[in-house]
Amino acid sequence: METNRQKKIGGVIQKDLVDILQGEVRKNGITNLVISVSKVSVTSDLSVATVYLSIFPQDKAKETLEGIKSNSTLIKHDLSQRVRLQLRRVPNLVFFIDDSLDYIEKIDNALSNRENPIENRDLLEKRRKS
Repeated sequence: METNRQKKIGGVIQKDLVDILQGEVRKNGITNLVISVSKVSVTSDLSVATVYLSIFPQDKAKETLEGIKSNSTLIKHDLSQRVRLQLRRVPNLVFFIDDSLDYIEKIDNALSNRENPIENRDLLEKRRKS
């Protein structure tokens, strides 16, 4: 369970990472790309921060993540300049794609399809007999 300190540090890192990543996208003139930081969780010893990113459109997510991972030292340096008055040490950053939106989309698609067990009760009976 995260302590209040871990949550506060995660929030500070999240806010500043959004500014850094969106600033780089705008500065490089990249259009039709949105990067948002959906969650930052910090380890109990405050040495590693796991950053979950949502990248739109989805087809650019993998290559964008690779670019962010390859520039993680520069991102950490920019982050350290922003939070130097709030944190003594900036944790190492580990980036992952947040796939929770894909999961929600799959559920929505399943519910809008004919195979929706809520609207078609016969599907429930078929599954119980199997």
